[in-house]
Amino acid sequence: MNLRIKLLSPDAKVPTKGHPGDAGIDFYSTEAVVFAPHGQMRVPTGVAVEIPEGYVGLIWDKSSVSFNQGLKVMGGVIDAGFRGEVTMSLYNTTSKEQVIEKGNKIAQMILQKFEECAIVVAEELSDTVRGAGREGSTGK
Repeated sequence: MNLRIKLLSPDAKVPTKGHPGDAGIDFYSTEAVVFAPHGQMRVPTGVAVEIPEGYVGLIWDKSSVSFNQGLKVMGGVIDAGFRGEVTMSLYNTTSKEQVIEKGNKIAQMILQKFEECAIVVAEELSDTVRGAGREGSTGK
């Protein structure tokens, strides 16, 4: 499979994989972004993608960014029909200002196949052992 990309900015970097066989595709910031303590910002990548039909791009943390800076991805589903710029919404979980420098890796995308489904309203749902049990329903 190929992931077609379009560079939208002269500052955009082509997304990369760290090692052969890695699932995540690393995306880079096209500008420096300053996160206030507990602040959320969108970070531009300058890249648009063409995800094949039947697949979705799921945005995940870069472990180094989340562990070292406390910046966590907030949401991140890129549908196959979307052709706009991929931006990464990050939240600063710390009480300190955090900075992403221009050109830094910020988040990663994993392509995943999914099954198409129709939404059907039903009067009842099938029974299971768990039923409607929530958190802790299996005990401690």
